[in-house]
Amino acid sequence: MRIPIFIAVIAVLAGCTSSDEGSPGKNAGSTQAEPALVLETAVAGKWRDPANAARDKWRHPLQTLEFFGVNPRQTVIEITPGYGWYAEILAPLLRENGHYIAAVINPESAVKDNTKNYYAKQINALERKLHASPGIYGSPEIRLFDEAKPAFGEPGSADAVLTFRNVHNWREAGSVVLMFKGFFDVLKPGGTLGLVEHRANGDVTDDDFSGYIGQNQLIAWAGAAGFVLQAASEINANPADSKDHEGGVWSLPPSYSLGSKDRDKYAAIGESDRMTLRFLKPETAGSAVQ
Repeated sequence: MRIPIFIAVIAVLAGCTSSDEGSPGKNAGSTQAEPALVLETAVAGKWRDPANAARDKWRHPLQTLEFFGVNPRQTVIEITPGYGWYAEILAPLLRENGHYIAAVINPESAVKDNTKNYYAKQINALERKLHASPGIYGSPEIRLFDEAKPAFGEPGSADAVLTFRNVHNWREAGSVVLMFKGFFDVLKPGGTLGLVEHRANGDVTDDDFSGYIGQNQLIAWAGAAGFVLQAASEINANPADSKDHEGGVWSLPPSYSLGSKDRDKYAAIGESDRMTLRFLKPETAGSAVQ
């Protein structure tokens, strides 16, 4: 699996107090249940890392989660959430009446030592973030899965499966078919698969390691697993992204994998052009993947 050259570790949140506008509770570290949030309040929460919130202009979390139909009463599984950019929104949103599950690769299942360390580092950071302030995050679950045999929970147990900018890694690792089958199996009939991914201009070949994926290509993979495309959105489109960068998608912010080289140019482009797709697990169909 290709790992971006530069990985920014998000600082651990310290929690917030009753004076924080948009705070969900009187004491961020308290285990006492606080009033349930609505999506707008979760996105606007002052507990979010300022560096993460600064990316909203590119990632449009409110519009994206609305498009996916996420609501506070759902069981939502986020696949490989990294250092918790969306977890800062989803875990508080689902704290009171739903359930947030961060599905992360078990480091012991990694086939390479460098990826084993990478996965372990992410898990540790995610645990620190989500367990630091129960009054904000409640009791979210971090669920490990096997990289070679991905399974994400009891069949039919999730209302939504979401993943952000991860499909290119699975394509390069040769695990796309298994991952989509796992998504299909864990979702309830009528459940939603929401995907955001770096969008290529067309289908990519096996020797393309730019980090981009063709939109029709991704739709075909999901369809082979049994999913039906419900809608595609341009919420996260960026026409300024030429998709021909020396360091692939990682040349762009927030990675800036080329360091200072052409940094102003890449900053002006902004984050990548992204497809935003919502799929349905049909009420009566079985998985198309055996």
